[in-house]
Amino acid sequence: MAYDDFKKRIRDDWRDTLRSILERARSVGPGAILAFDLDSTLFDNRPRQARILREYGAANSLDVLSACEPRHWVTGWDMKEAMRACGLEDSLVESHFPEARRFWAERFFTSDYCVDDIAIDGAARFTHDVVATGARLVYVTGRHEGMREGSVSCMRRHGLVLPDEDRVLLLMKPTLAEDDDAFKREAHAKLGRLGSVVAAFDNEPTHANDYRRKFPEATVIHLATDHSGRPVELLDGVISVPHFALDS
Repeated sequence: MAYDDFKKRIRDDWRDTLRSILERARSVGPGAILAFDLDSTLFDNRPRQARILREYGAANSLDVLSACEPRHWVTGWDMKEAMRACGLEDSLVESHFPEARRFWAERFFTSDYCVDDIAIDGAARFTHDVVATGARLVYVTGRHEGMREGSVSCMRRHGLVLPDEDRVLLLMKPTLAEDDDAFKREAHAKLGRLGSVVAAFDNEPTHANDYRRKFPEATVIHLATDHSGRPVELLDGVISVPHFALDS
């Protein structure tokens, strides 16, 4: 499903859905589990993406890339699209892409760069609202343990609830090499052992669908931000929202 198609799925009453999740979590109490992805769910990583392209541009005398901003990442993780949006001509996009991709991969999955992320609108407050219900909040991310320090630092800087290894957990891949899909499916089993999964939040359609299948009684929320671009349709019952701000 294309990016714009996900946007069209957002219903006018999506804020009511988020409020109802908090109400249900409160009614379930300490046994309630709410799971949240990080990238493109609670955090906007486009500043990280833009920084990497700027640095690549500066290292390769490509002035148009050295001026790259988050707004140039328009519909997802397509680096070629972002390079064009920054003003790089097509022939240079094609010739530089392989090296730019390597340059990106060496930096994107690191603590030093993920600190540049910014919180999705309303995300920080919503995490505090979740904890205030008495429920347990679990961050379930495809980031690996080498990014823990930078991820927690970014949470602290933007006011999200911090992991405490008790009521707030941060589940990460052991290493970068693990497959994201497989890791998240393994994490589902742990979530089920922790308590009753009330809701799960993810931007990736594949991961949202996995939550829907594993926890049919839970409310599964899809963040209609961006995604990896895989042509995956959301299952019936998955609800798309644009962000977490309930008062705007």
